[in-house]
Parts: sequence; C-alpha cells; structure tokens
Amino acid sequence: MSIADPWQARLDRMRRVVPLPLLAVSTAASFAVPGPPRLALEAVFVGAAAVWSAVVSARLPAETPRWQRLIAYAVHTALAAVLVGINLCFGIFAYSGFLFAYPLGRRWRVAGFAATALIVSASLSGGYPTGFDGHGLTYFVVAAVMLVLVLNSASITNHAVAQNEERGRIIAENARLHEQLLTQARHAGVVEERQRLAGEIHDTLAQGLTGIIAQLAAAEHVRHDPAQLSRHLELAQSLARANLAEARRSVRALRPGQLEQANLPDALAELVREWSGRSGIAAEFRETGGPCRVPGEVETVLFRVAQEALSNVERHSGAGKANVTLTCLDDAVLLDVHDDGTGFGPDEDEGYGLPGMRRRLAGVGGTLTVESGAGYGTTLNASVPLR
Repeated sequence: MSIADPWQARLDRMRRVVPLPLLAVSTAASFAVPGPPRLALEAVFVGAAAVWSAVVSARLPAETPRWQRLIAYAVHTALAAVLVGINLCFGIFAYSGFLFAYPLGRRWRVAGFAATALIVSASLSGGYPTGFDGHGLTYFVVAAVMLVLVLNSASITNHAVAQNEERGRIIAENARLHEQLLTQARHAGVVEERQRLAGEIHDTLAQGLTGIIAQLAAAEHVRHDPAQLSRHLELAQSLARANLAEARRSVRALRPGQLEQANLPDALAELVREWSGRSGIAAEFRETGGPCRVPGEVETVLFRVAQEALSNVERHSGAGKANVTLTCLDDAVLLDVHDDGTGFGPDEDEGYGLPGMRRRLAGVGGTLTVESGAGYGTTLNASVPLR
C-alpha cells in the first residue's frame, strides 16, 4: 500500500499547467523591456520551450520514473538558462524549474533547486557574470543569497517529504496490522464458535444421550415388568425429544429451552426436579439472597454449569443426595452444587467437564472453584460479578 504525497500531486498539476503561462508572460515582458535585438534567436528557443512544455512536460504522468523526470528537468533548465541569456525577463519562466526539481528525490532535489537558483540569480542581477568585476560581484552576492534561501527551503522540503514518507509507512503498517487483526479476529471467531458448539454438544447432546442410554439400560433390567419397562421407555423417549429440541436451539445459538419460559431460579428448580426424577438421586434446590436480576447471557452460562455439574454427579460421584443453591447478591451471583459422593483428588481436577465450565464462566467474567476430596463429596462454586 503506497501513500501519495499530496504536495507532489499538487506540484505535478502545477508543473503541467504553469510553465506555458510563465513562458507567455516572459515573452511579453521581453518585448516591453529594452534589450539587444535577438528576435530570431529568441523565437527559436521560445518555440522550443513552448513545444517542450506543451507536448512533453505537460504529459508526464505522476508515476513517471525518476530518470525520465531528470531528463525533463535537464531539458527544461537548459532552455530556461539559454532564454535568460537572451533576455533577462525569461527569469520568470526559469522559476518553473523548481516545480521540475521537487520530484527528483532527496539528493537530486537539492541539486535541481541550486541550479535553478543560479539561473534565476542571473535574471535578477543583470545577466551571467563574465568576470570578477562589479557585475560579477553582484551576481555572486545575489546567487549566494538565493542559494542560502533555496537550499534551506530544500532542506525543509526534504524533511517534510521524509516525514510524509514515514507517515505513509506507518499508515501502511497500521493497515497491514489492521488486516492481520481482522484475520485473527475472524479466526478467533471461528475458534470461539467451535468451542461454543462443542460446549453445547457436551451440555445437551452428550448429557441427553447419556440419560437415554441410562434409561434404556434400566429398561433392559426390568423388561419382565411391563409397568417399569414402560416408564423407562417413556423417559427415554421424552429425553430424546428434549435432546432434539435442545440440539436445534444450540445450532441456532438460542438460550436453553427452560430459560425461554422461566427465569433462572425457576429454570434451575425445574432442572433439579427433572434430573432427580431421572437419575434417582435425591436433590434439592434453594434460592437465597435477594431477587435475581441476571443478564440473559449469565443466566445461560449458569444454567449450563448446573447441567454439567449435575451430570457429573450422576455419572461419577456415586452420591445419594445433591444440593443446588443459587445466591443473588447486589454485585454477584453464586451457584453452588454439592454432593455427598466419593469426591476426587487434585490430579483429577481438570476432568469431568471442568475446563468447559471454566471457559464458559470466563466468557462472562466469572470464576469456578472446586472443593473435593476422595470420600468427602464435592462442592462446586460458580461466581459471576454483576458490576
């Protein structure tokens, strides 16, 4: 990505337009100011300068290579130098040489400014010097002043151009970094969506299928008892329907079905009741603290954490009882899931879906702590700040 120099663009337009009017003004002035009669010679070089300015200089595109610009400058300056030698009024035309010197680059710009300044100095001091007489001294004084002014201007110009080029590089680098960030953000979005789907599959499909398998296994054990067999098959069928609906919601990134029709405390109470009836493990839900006013995203995360925690209790703990407590404070909401099962040691801390729960909670600024020990049950605490 290249950043155009606005001054360069403006001077390119001036370089295409200005020389011919300056040449016309210089020609008119040469007739008004008395001087040696050199009409034929003047006409030849004025014509050459006009043709060069109209046919070549005015048609040089902005992206012209430097070597071609150097040729254009050299020809223009040579014509201006000869015309000033013919008539001093053509110093007006010679000023346009600065427009041709600007795009020559840092080193050639200084040389071009200096050469043009020497030609203009001749027009200001009465002509080119022919010796170290009074006229020659005047030329050298005028030229010295012009060179100081012009070289100082060239230095300022070079500094400004360098700053502009540096800004261009910075802008280009920022654009590249911005594109890189967009690419990374798109990649992160894909990864996040994959993690979300993985979490949804784990929290819905996997748990639902586990429940269905458990009910079918129980049905196998009571196949000679029609009433019990029918009950387990109905539960398996109900779980399959609920799982299908939840899978569709997950694909559409919607909230859990229970939260579409109830608030978080009521949805958790219903989850605990259904889970207890299905698993055969006694369970109790309690709500403490003040009324729960929780953002929808936080409700979804806490509900999924409760689902996973209860699924872990059913599959791994061997517990006889579980308690789920929701505590709503002014600045945080807490979810505790406790069971009286076998517990687990520190080396098992990263199993049982805990990384997924921590990732979900981290997405809403929450944390997860687990207290457990072999033979002492497990207490899981999820905390999400509300401010």
